[in-house]
Amino acid sequence: MNDFRRTRIPTLLALTILALATLTTHAQAPAQKTVAPAAACKSLPTYAELKTALTAARAAANGGFNLDMWGTVVNRDGVVCAVAFTGADRGSQWPGSRVISAQKANTANAFSLPKLSLSTAQLYSAVLPGGSLFGLQASNPVDVSVAYHGDPTRYGTATDPMVGGHIGGVNVFGGGLALYNAQGVLVGAIGVSGDSSCADHNIAWRTRNNLKLDHVPGGVGPDATHPDNIVYDITAAPGLALGASASGWGHPACSPAATTISTQLPPIQ
Repeated sequence: MNDFRRTRIPTLLALTILALATLTTHAQAPAQKTVAPAAACKSLPTYAELKTALTAARAAANGGFNLDMWGTVVNRDGVVCAVAFTGADRGSQWPGSRVISAQKANTANAFSLPKLSLSTAQLYSAVLPGGSLFGLQASNPVDVSVAYHGDPTRYGTATDPMVGGHIGGVNVFGGGLALYNAQGVLVGAIGVSGDSSCADHNIAWRTRNNLKLDHVPGGVGPDATHPDNIVYDITAAPGLALGASASGWGHPACSPAATTISTQLPPIQ
């Protein structure tokens, strides 16, 4: 028994300490950057371009609460290329909207194709029980090591710690749009968050238009000049707050103003 105590117990203790140290090291390790942002994001807006376009879009009437916004751009691989906010500082917006904007960008990119753009607003009805994409919102979770690591004072700046990382995440309400360049090539997506989901969509649309990355080849929307626009075709059903979407791509209405503005958004280029 004494021999066991002298040999086995110290050994087990040493192994336990080593395991705990390893876990601590992994927990404290910063998120790994996938690629160099300069190389991965060369066809996408810079931080300054995103901030300028987002600020101008937020300043227009959008049918929401007139709140400041977060915006995120990802490339075709889902790597974050830029994160920006409007307002005086990063406390002028809902803090949770930073990661939501990145989720929306990831979703619009992940579920759009070279010839078919799906906005996050168009996914709302499809993921409900009985919908054609039911359960999609539970796939591809956000990588929290990318979303929340780093110095918070850098959030929304040119050196936001999310830049260069795969954010992941799926979000199925308004505010995420695929980005197509002047040659009609799908180069990534933008996500915005900070207001009602309907206003978010309107702001994302105007931001994309400001960036001249709205050469959209097609989508599921009924209007060819707005193929990935938000669709308001959910009809009321007896005993239910919301009914079914006639097209299967419908989004709930947030306000009469937001609905009207969505019909007046600039056509795709």
